[in-house]
Amino acid sequence: MTEKMTISRLAGAAGVNVETIRFYQRSGLIVEPARPYTGYRTYEIEDVRRIRFIKRAQLLGFTLDEIKNLLALEGSRACADTRDLAARKLAMVEAKLADLHIIQSALVDMLERCNTGDGTAGCPIIQALIEGV
Repeated sequence: MTEKMTISRLAGAAGVNVETIRFYQRSGLIVEPARPYTGYRTYEIEDVRRIRFIKRAQLLGFTLDEIKNLLALEGSRACADTRDLAARKLAMVEAKLADLHIIQSALVDMLERCNTGDGTAGCPIIQALIEGV
């Protein structure tokens, strides 16, 4: 027999709050169980696993739509499709990292200009932002 739990117990077991579960239900990521005559919806341990999956995928940068696709693929065990989705996500992350390195380099350059300036001609950082240098 599987353990049944209320939404608050589910939230505690999955490490999220109740509103997160409700949001996932509205988003179609998890199914909202029917309300029985007793009045309390109950959830199963599989729901805990699914919520943890969603949270881990979010931490890796997957959007909710991408997570829906992953969940659909998980059921069918379509490894090649899952790999393609992960490869696309990796490419996006690598592009963002390249952009961040450019920003880092520009900020380092601006700070070096600030350190070498005598302060009489105004702030080199402000000047660089104005000039687009």
